Amino acid sequence: MKDITKKYTNGEVSVVWKPGLCIHSAICFKGLPPVFDPRKRPWVTPEGGTTQQIVEQIKKCPSGALSYFMNDQTNDEKLNVEAETIVETARNGPLMVYGNVTIKDQSGNLTKKNKVTAFCRCGASSNKPFCDGSHQRIGFEG
Repeated sequence: MKDITKKYTNGEVSVVWKPGLCIHSAICFKGLPPVFDPRKRPWVTPEGGTTQQIVEQIKKCPSGALSYFMNDQTNDEKLNVEAETIVETARNGPLMVYGNVTIKDQSGNLTKKNKVTAFCRCGASSNKPFCDGSHQRIGFEG
């Protein structure tokens, strides 16, 4: 899967969306539809909410597909979550890992993740080992 990153800004905050990480939980648009509306193009319109509303909604994203940075700060610094790592099985969905984690692929390449990482449990993701929301399409139960 392509590593696509899209950015949207209201001048004060920039919303960063990485569709390859999205598990389609719908939390974003159910919580702040004036900003996040998948029926529109572009689907993210930061002008539809205040900076504080946008930041609070993005913090609820379970996959980390949505993130943000304040435009007056650099976004080059990597966020390091200072927290205990927690693993949670989402009902009929992915394995959620909260906190810092390093993933080693079959070739030995390391990928560092922080905040939230969603791992596929259904086997249908086209972005393995990460969840891409395919569990919803195939009716995964578990």
